[in-house]
Amino acid sequence: MLSRRHLLAAPLLAPAGARAQPLERPVVLVAPFSAGGAADIAARLFAAHAPRHMGAQPQPIVVENRTGASGAVGTLSVARARPDGHTLLLARVGSSAILPATDPRTPYTPEDFTWLGLLDENPFVVCVRADAPWRDLRALLAALRDAPGRYDFATSGPATILDLGVRHMLAAAGLPLDAAQAIPFRGGGEALTALLGGQAQFVGNNLGDMMGAIRQGAVRALVVSGEARHPLLPDVPTAAEAGLPALSALAGWNALAGPAQMPAPLARFWEEVIARTGADPEWIAATRRLGSVPRVTDGAAARAHVLAQIELFRELARRLNLG
Repeated sequence: MLSRRHLLAAPLLAPAGARAQPLERPVVLVAPFSAGGAADIAARLFAAHAPRHMGAQPQPIVVENRTGASGAVGTLSVARARPDGHTLLLARVGSSAILPATDPRTPYTPEDFTWLGLLDENPFVVCVRADAPWRDLRALLAALRDAPGRYDFATSGPATILDLGVRHMLAAAGLPLDAAQAIPFRGGGEALTALLGGQAQFVGNNLGDMMGAIRQGAVRALVVSGEARHPLLPDVPTAAEAGLPALSALAGWNALAGPAQMPAPLARFWEEVIARTGADPEWIAATRRLGSVPRVTDGAAARAHVLAQIELFRELARRLNLG
């Protein structure tokens, strides 16, 4: 005989067309970085495509950009929200892995969230303005070596892949970490704007932030992470080809999470929405156009990925003496 708990959960486990809608009002999806950046774009893509996979009478998903403290402000706001399925986090590598790995003052841990699934991975790319004198990464590194401290790079805060990725590049090239000066902004989109406006001379960023400017010819990509050349950037060398194989494994990623203690039926509901959205050809095509690689998982795999990323960046910070 089914218990009352199982009867309550049953509608969430029914086929998609018959599933009861467990949400009572619009869903807030928090992007912890500024509009126009990789987190914001990924959040809006999910918000645009997921509702048609939410069963009968779906609620809209409203993206809110809550910025500050390298993504910690928005991330913490979700950790403190009610676990009723109406507030979700677009989790990012910087705010959900690098920050907990490198700053003991971070006011949350992975245990403060219900992990619902990964969405995609985003390669790391180093870019300069199209009119910059450096045609390849070797030339940029030579300039930094010849004039340490003269050139600036744009970041989205000290504990993000934009910052740590560039410092990793400098160290791998045998340069001091202050060979270039970091200029922080509120997100990858603002970092791109700073590069275009001449406030910074180069940026290491998520490819999703940079793809539009690369296509338009406004910036030049010097190197992209990954083991093989990116299909959208066939003329851009990989990190190994550019002589810095240590950068190959760097990548941003997007995941979805809710507050800790989310009821299991609600967590399963969101896992199923993520799985169906991740199989949606329109979402897949839109994600690939940004330069991202769809990588959809369940909540357990997402949690394991976040924990592994924290260990990776904790070790990287130790090697760079960024304690």
